[in-house]
Amino acid sequence: MEGPIATWYARSTRGRLPAFVKTAAEIASWLPAGGAVLEVAPGPGYLAIEIAKLRRYQVTGLDISKSFVRIASQNAASAGVTVDFRHGDVARMPFPDASFDFVICQAAFKNFAEPLAALDEIHRVLRAGGSASIQDLRKNAPSHEIDAEIESMALDPLSALFTQLTFRFGLLRAAYKVEAIERLASRSRFGKAQILTNGIGFDLRLTKPEAMRRQP
Repeated sequence: MEGPIATWYARSTRGRLPAFVKTAAEIASWLPAGGAVLEVAPGPGYLAIEIAKLRRYQVTGLDISKSFVRIASQNAASAGVTVDFRHGDVARMPFPDASFDFVICQAAFKNFAEPLAALDEIHRVLRAGGSASIQDLRKNAPSHEIDAEIESMALDPLSALFTQLTFRFGLLRAAYKVEAIERLASRSRFGKAQILTNGIGFDLRLTKPEAMRRQP
């Protein structure tokens, strides 16, 4: 998304702030302080900013949209937190190997042109023992759950209608079935994954094994 569409998306997703606060708290419940966190495709940056507000982590965001990088950077400055928002492609990330302890991606994986390369890059930039969470829409998400999700966004009537049409005629067509995302993960450098489902989505949990100890 670029330009006016990115601006509209930033406005329409602002109502999901409580969900971002909750996710940040959940991350803080298990990730030790001092860790490095990467959000892939942060969009307006709301989740990354909430994580940064905890003052526990070094937070980075990577988005392919220049508009979102600009909007997210402005949002972080307004919130008084430091987040390193970068422009780049998840399939070719501009970070050294083993840069992060945790990687999270919400509602964007279905849009990636090179999903296997994206997973392999996430594996590369994770430190040994690090983990990732890929959260996205399920292709067979029930209609009533989608309606409930849209209602929770507290949108104005026109935005709610547009969002509903986007779900039904765009997002669901691009979304993965759980079986498909599981097969994709098995082909990646991770090799295996845990998949949780809830509401309209799935949560693909990935872990990079601890480095093998050198034999004497």
